[in-house]
Amino acid sequence: MSTDIETFREKVKEFASSEIAPHAAKIDSDDEFPVDMWKKIGDANLMGVTIPKEYGGLGLSYLHHVVATEELSRASGSAGFAYAAHSNICLDNLYKNANETQRKKYMPGLISGEQVGALAMSEPDAGSDVVGSMTCHAELKGDVWVANGMKRWITNGPYADTFIVYMRTADKSEGSRTITAFLVEKSMDGFTQGPKKDKLGMRGAGNCELFFKDCEIPTENVLGEVNQGVSILMNGLDSERLLLCGGPLGIMQAAIDLVVPYSIEREQFGQSIANFQMVQAKLAEMYTRLSASRAMVYSLGEQFATTKTRNRDAAAACLFSSESSTAVSLDAIQLMGGRGYMNEEIPGRLLRDSKIYEIGGGTNEIRKMIIARDLIKNCKSAS
Repeated sequence: MSTDIETFREKVKEFASSEIAPHAAKIDSDDEFPVDMWKKIGDANLMGVTIPKEYGGLGLSYLHHVVATEELSRASGSAGFAYAAHSNICLDNLYKNANETQRKKYMPGLISGEQVGALAMSEPDAGSDVVGSMTCHAELKGDVWVANGMKRWITNGPYADTFIVYMRTADKSEGSRTITAFLVEKSMDGFTQGPKKDKLGMRGAGNCELFFKDCEIPTENVLGEVNQGVSILMNGLDSERLLLCGGPLGIMQAAIDLVVPYSIEREQFGQSIANFQMVQAKLAEMYTRLSASRAMVYSLGEQFATTKTRNRDAAAACLFSSESSTAVSLDAIQLMGGRGYMNEEIPGRLLRDSKIYEIGGGTNEIRKMIIARDLIKNCKSAS
């Protein structure tokens, strides 16, 4: 790991330790993310990590962005998750696909943290098969697109100001070229944000439904080209999966930060439980899962901007790190015994926050399909 990355890590870690970690338990129990936290993250210059300096960003690599997500998630899983949804899934996608007018209009507020961003793709009946099953649609009428339908499970949805929303704009019988990405503002007539959903984990990273009823979206708010939204969606998924890997890494590190001191201090049968081989075995397994996940994710992050990565690699990194995070969180509960099972303690929150990474950004079952199909395809093409 380069000195530059480690210096950046220490900066983010210091910010997360002082500004986020003290509020982590309350964020979870109250299911509320402090409103002023977005501006604090913006003031720390962490929103536009991958955005070029001429647009107000840091102009750093995707690996830097992974590390930022990791350290914020180490302090609070929901803070890291909400941050990734804003800074990568919305802001980075917007930068890569917007025209100059759109960049100048939306990026300054998103980078400063004065505005919050989200992306809306999923629907009640469009999850893993989001392109084929999408029903939320928009029809061009004069100089506006009139949108109708709903989106579901939208992270940052309750308080976001700017949304990237995918809608069907042509008959789905025409194949993949029937989806368009739009930039939607919360103030647009006919657009409403539903009430916040009560979730198992990632509490504080607000989630809600979005409703469109004859919502008029100006033609200049098309992101990219009409009916080319699937290309934006698919190209964005690889960086989304890479960034989401930072969450499991941070959660696993938080679990180890917690249980190693605990195992040394906790005494049973007249000695520290850290002396027991079964406890040592669990600690070793937790560390190994974290190290293997980190090696895979960091390797992908280092090559992301310079090498044409296969989507199977992003899927594999997300698959392994997410399953590892759930396993490590369960081990943390087991090591702390009855105390670890209490909601007033940290391990349960780590477990609840871990599980979404096996579901969001494409389920682990979908990731396995991506990996296997790419392996088969490349084998056939080589023969």
